Amino acid sequence: MQKFADEALIEVSSGSGGNGCAAFHREKFVPKGGPSGGDGGRGGDLIFEVRENLRTLSHLRYKQKFKAENGHDGEGRARYGKNGEDLVVPVPPGTILKDADSGELLRDFGKNPERWVFLKGGNGGWGNIHFKSSVNQSPKKALPGKPGEARHLRVELQLLADIGLVGFPNAGKSSLLDRFTRARPKIAPYPFTTKIPNLGVLTYGARASDKNDDFDAKNILIADIPGLIEGASTGAGLGIRFLKHISRTRALVFLIDLSKNNYLTAFSVLLNELASFSSDLAEKKRIIVGSKMDFGDSISPSSAERLEELKKALPEEKIFGISVFSGEGLDILAEEIVKLTTDNADERG
Repeated sequence: MQKFADEALIEVSSGSGGNGCAAFHREKFVPKGGPSGGDGGRGGDLIFEVRENLRTLSHLRYKQKFKAENGHDGEGRARYGKNGEDLVVPVPPGTILKDADSGELLRDFGKNPERWVFLKGGNGGWGNIHFKSSVNQSPKKALPGKPGEARHLRVELQLLADIGLVGFPNAGKSSLLDRFTRARPKIAPYPFTTKIPNLGVLTYGARASDKNDDFDAKNILIADIPGLIEGASTGAGLGIRFLKHISRTRALVFLIDLSKNNYLTAFSVLLNELASFSSDLAEKKRIIVGSKMDFGDSISPSSAERLEELKKALPEEKIFGISVFSGEGLDILAEEIVKLTTDNADERG
């Protein structure tokens, strides 16, 4: 299983062109034939390609140098060298390329499949067949191939998702993602079970017609970010490493664990951590979800009362209660998530 990686330093190079050849045609009865040196082949291009099935940069950690093939040298009998093979470096959606030395932003890849030729291969050198003239019937001149280009890059990944799940450890984010999508994050009753971002797709909608198999459905990409703790924006816990992954989500869903005694202050602490990291994060569209409505007695009076107290404490926020275990409130939450992504469809922070 690949480990998650969201940063990598790599060296990339395009291929150099092949050298031109200085040769002369020689065969029986043609002792002094003309120039016959072929051109060198063109060097391969260095190409980046966005692939939707990739979610990590770990493959760039294991191999840090990427070089396209050099063009082959030209040969006699006017044989041209073979062009070098292009090298394609696959990257996940949301990848950012920066110059490792200057920090200059070179490319910000979106979520759609894309191929980008970053470094062009060097041109092949001319063979001596190009230099024959009326005054020089036997040119010995041939040109070397042009060198390829090389760059040192910092590659960063910022996941592109519609919804980011935010909450303290064990607030129920992974359980909600598991229930809503086909993602299978690790779930356990201890803090920091989630140590890497997890992605899942919520498919919402109904069959458009009984006459065909088409669905009038909406696919919403949800990111489960490792749990934050107070002080995360200054480096505490695991959350600081992954706050950047919710910077480009369309909207946020804050999960508040109603079984914890900090249920009334949790939201303000979480919002403060996001604002300390980036003011834009704190201004994103959001809803608050009180999780673990099954906490308490058989009819959950304790969690229900806490949910009402939370609503009174935050009258300007949209707040919903859910239980992943019983399914309570999940349909309503799914509708609200669809509204968030629809209302905010043209924005990307």
